Amino acid sequence: MRTRTLAVGIAAAATALAVIPAAAQAHNAPSGGSAKPAAHGLQEGSVSAAALLAKVNGCKQISKGKYRTDEETSATVPVCEKTGAVYWKADMDVDCDGQVTSKCNKQTDPWFQDDTYYHTSDDKPLNAEKLPYVVVPSVSGIWDYTKSGIKGGGVVAVIYNNQVEYAVVGDTGPDKIIGEASYAAAKGLGIDPDPKTGGAESGVTYILFKNSQASPIESHSDAVRRGDELAKKFVAAN
Repeated sequence: MRTRTLAVGIAAAATALAVIPAAAQAHNAPSGGSAKPAAHGLQEGSVSAAALLAKVNGCKQISKGKYRTDEETSATVPVCEKTGAVYWKADMDVDCDGQVTSKCNKQTDPWFQDDTYYHTSDDKPLNAEKLPYVVVPSVSGIWDYTKSGIKGGGVVAVIYNNQVEYAVVGDTGPDKIIGEASYAAAKGLGIDPDPKTGGAESGVTYILFKNSQASPIESHSDAVRRGDELAKKFVAAN
């Protein structure tokens, strides 16, 4: 997980702007409105982004408060509930925690930790570079995800720029911050996956399906298969 202060974020962004040509800056900008979708337009499963988003208008809030999206922001994001799922709309910070890889390590990510809260079927940390996973806030007085039918390996629909990607619940983060997913999750959606300067500032919807679980947790194909089935049920039930 990652906790980024405003000062660090501004410094990193200034450094990146100083060395990246203008054309590349436009492509790599972390803003939710300017980050580019993947060239192919990611659509995992058969349920469209529009169909899912149409079911998460409004909010039946189940959290006992709201979350911040970063350390320096105010708390504005509630956790909401619909039949069969919980959801929130936030930003996306990039989590590189887990197995050490060429893209995720202490050199590429100053917040890097070589572990994740949930492990693979052979008890190894998850691989953030390869596996799309979502970070949930640690249990607190605001919300206890375990009491909402959410568990490790739970299937998540992540929606951004009219794209749908399926991921799993793979890690926990700060108990007052929300909106974070793995390097692979960001990359798949066309969001700059750089853990220091990337991410999306807004426009990301996370739908977590209750009492679901990919098996094994590291199987993205199983998350997609189960996610498509769960998404169809979710749309039909709401």
